[in-house]
Amino acid sequence: MSGHSKWAKLKHFKGALDTKKSAMFTKLGHLITIAAREAGGDPITNFKLRVAIEKANKASLPKENIERAVKRGLGEGEKGQLEEIIYEAFGAGGAAIVIEVLTDNKNRATSSIRRIFNRYGGALGGQNSILWMFERKGILRITDSKKTINLEEMELELIDKGAEDIKEEGGELAIYTKPENLQKVKEFLESKNIAPDYAEVEWFAKNFIKISEEDQKKIDNIFAELDEDPDVNDYYTNIE
Repeated sequence: MSGHSKWAKLKHFKGALDTKKSAMFTKLGHLITIAAREAGGDPITNFKLRVAIEKANKASLPKENIERAVKRGLGEGEKGQLEEIIYEAFGAGGAAIVIEVLTDNKNRATSSIRRIFNRYGGALGGQNSILWMFERKGILRITDSKKTINLEEMELELIDKGAEDIKEEGGELAIYTKPENLQKVKEFLESKNIAPDYAEVEWFAKNFIKISEEDQKKIDNIFAELDEDPDVNDYYTNIE
């Protein structure tokens, strides 16, 4: 619950319903478009684009969709400027939720998110109302880590490259970095023939809260609708 929704969605992608699959494809295309717009269409020199394309390939996004998204980022093909927006909201039980949105229609996105929260006892917050409760970190995840990485041999090198924390989480190896060191750590792992299954900059709660089972059901409904909203890129919470 603490901020890894995108990773969970990618891992369980193959079992998604068609409506969720369509929403996921839209979200991935938006990520590629934004990355291409920021630093060009070459994934070799554009790290953010390379990570977005890797993520799209893991989710089986068709090649033509990827190419179309890159062209849109370069100002070709589809029109309509995408915006990156951060929404801050409160859910049932006082849960703080950060929502990342990529949209070509801010009014539509705002109305949709407000409706979702109002429906389940939450509300959009004011500017900077909850972001102080979170911090940005890079996160890399490696599955089957015991087969691919010897921590005793590589831990010092990882720290030297910018890793701040290395943990075993649910059978996976999680490596945390400052946002600016994510690329360096990822490329170091790749130089050792270790391909991370996931690499992203996310919002992490500084402290966590517990909520009631009744409030959790309302939060789960909010998350389910955010998953299906094609404008929502991801969301993060401080629920334990």
